Amino acid sequence: MAIDPRTPVIVGVGQSINRPSSPVTLVEPLDLMVDALERAAADASGSAGGQVGAPGRRLLEQLDRLTSVVSFTWRTANPSQLVADRLGLDVPALALSATGGAMPQKLVADAAAAILAGDIEVAAIVGSEAMYSKGAGKKDPSLDATPWTTQVDVPEARRFGADFMPLTELEMARGVLQPISIYPLFENALRADAGRGLEEHRAALGSLWSSFSRVAATNPYAWITEPHDGEEITIPSTTNRMIAEPYTKLMVANLPVDQGAALIICSMAAAVSAGVSRDAMIFPIAHAQGDDPHFISDRPDLGRSPAIELVGSTVFDLAESSIDEVAHVDLYSCFPVAVELGANALRLPLDDPSRPLTVTGGLTFGGGPGNNYVTHSIATMVERLRANPGDLGLVTGLSYFATCHAAGIYSSEPPRRPFAARDVQGQLDALPTQAVEATLDGPITVETFTIAHDRDAGPNLATLAVRDARGVRSWGTISDPGRLTELTGTDLCGRTGTLDQDGIVTLD
Repeated sequence: MAIDPRTPVIVGVGQSINRPSSPVTLVEPLDLMVDALERAAADASGSAGGQVGAPGRRLLEQLDRLTSVVSFTWRTANPSQLVADRLGLDVPALALSATGGAMPQKLVADAAAAILAGDIEVAAIVGSEAMYSKGAGKKDPSLDATPWTTQVDVPEARRFGADFMPLTELEMARGVLQPISIYPLFENALRADAGRGLEEHRAALGSLWSSFSRVAATNPYAWITEPHDGEEITIPSTTNRMIAEPYTKLMVANLPVDQGAALIICSMAAAVSAGVSRDAMIFPIAHAQGDDPHFISDRPDLGRSPAIELVGSTVFDLAESSIDEVAHVDLYSCFPVAVELGANALRLPLDDPSRPLTVTGGLTFGGGPGNNYVTHSIATMVERLRANPGDLGLVTGLSYFATCHAAGIYSSEPPRRPFAARDVQGQLDALPTQAVEATLDGPITVETFTIAHDRDAGPNLATLAVRDARGVRSWGTISDPGRLTELTGTDLCGRTGTLDQDGIVTLD
């Protein structure tokens, strides 16, 4: 069957990495972005030696749109312009994403839809982080820490997506502030919903994350390439400190990395005209996206994600396929619970050795370059699908606090029907939300919790989601050092006590 010439296809992927070395080499995000995009162009050229051949050069010169994934550590008005300037390209449309780990998948879907509609022919997505270099330069002033490139009097790039405030005043006042203090709340809620004790759940998490480390050991672009067993990962040690129960350092996104990734996507007609090999082409099949309530207080069940469930079912409907047909999976993995939420929603087993839930090793072992991780997972998925013609691959991304979700299905075979994307927000907005009271006080039951640990001082704050007899939710804390020492390593879910108007919890 003839392929519609407007069919979108990924033709080039590139990844760059600057691992710790002796002597230390420092890079800036722009270096990694340029290198990754050049590698993507070389990949489109079929160049094993990394040289940009005629197909890749033609595609770069024909770029209609270049979008950068926003960096955690490098904020400048138009990074896409700097990338284009470095490569000598004149790109009509330059854009910059909003914050969020789901953004790369959304960018692919947006580019695919624009290509299918005939609005553009060729687009590129690129991003990076150089947090390792930034930290190394601060620690050792003798290193050549050349200031990172900046822009002056440059119009800002067109913004893709929008940032928002994801926290309420009550949440912030009660210690619900950062991902590392929030995802453990989801983890313990999910564990309690499943009826698991702490040790049983710890073993399951260790097994899951150990499987991710083994995948990273086979990934040439992974940051940590040594496999770890479950106990190494979950049991605190001098090199693997407890951060927020139940998460140790080896269970959280590894942000201090130097990594970049890029994708080139174009119409089938542009790919053929440029001379791209058919074997290099990977087709976006379908995409879906939608958000859980932006404030976690409003979510009825902190151990479940209706958005992932609906996004997952929708993307398979659009692709006219099912999870059983998917051979390769990469679930977003900033913390184990992100994987568990996705696996539960998609009915994927956590322990199937024939179908690991990552193709990169995840954000702990593969590396967590800020908002750009999913560009890496899509790039790796493209390589996996090229090596396994006819297979389907699923990639998911999420933003903020398991808030904004996106899923994409890919294949080396063209879609049965034209690429389709759907935003399911209208259906999600119709779902009921949780009642919350900032002034709640009196008898409560603990819904979920975490205990944060200081690097040197040990346990320093317990944050608890609590409910009263009506089921109304509020937030409380425990900060007494002696009490925290007693509570560390114990299960607080289901414990009763009282909450006072200052947010202090006293457990029975």
